[in-house]
Amino acid sequence: MPAKKTNAMRILDQLQIEYEVKEYDFDEEFSDAVTAAAKVGLPAEQVFKTIVFRNERKEVYVFCVPAPTEVNLKKVRALTSSKDIEPVKQTELLGLTGYIRGGCSPLGMKKKFPTFIDETAQLFDFIAVSAGLRGVQLLLSADNLLTACGAEYAELTL
Repeated sequence: MPAKKTNAMRILDQLQIEYEVKEYDFDEEFSDAVTAAAKVGLPAEQVFKTIVFRNERKEVYVFCVPAPTEVNLKKVRALTSSKDIEPVKQTELLGLTGYIRGGCSPLGMKKKFPTFIDETAQLFDFIAVSAGLRGVQLLLSADNLLTACGAEYAELTL
């Protein structure tokens, strides 16, 4: 357990959702989700990165996709009825979500944004997502994450 609980952990505790915490040494130079997966000993497909997007109407959406994949823009434009949608700039992420790159959790953002989890999450007994701190992952069932985030499953990757 890290020295302090994150907002994401407090939310799961409040909802009485079981989770496990895995910590690893975060390296700024090698800080992608695939590296995080290797450091916590999980297949990269089982570790989900959280990416925040904004569309032309300034609506914000959160997508959780497997570490080695990318968000399919065509699919998410259709899903969100957006003409144009792109990732939020790193410089905006903290102010918008309360999280920094490499530590962005789908749980406990400053505001509640529509959240979508790639449907492949359902293939695993549990998945890992950021706990809201660099170097800390939460392991929990995809269905529990879906419930805690008020999210829905969708086909998000290529």
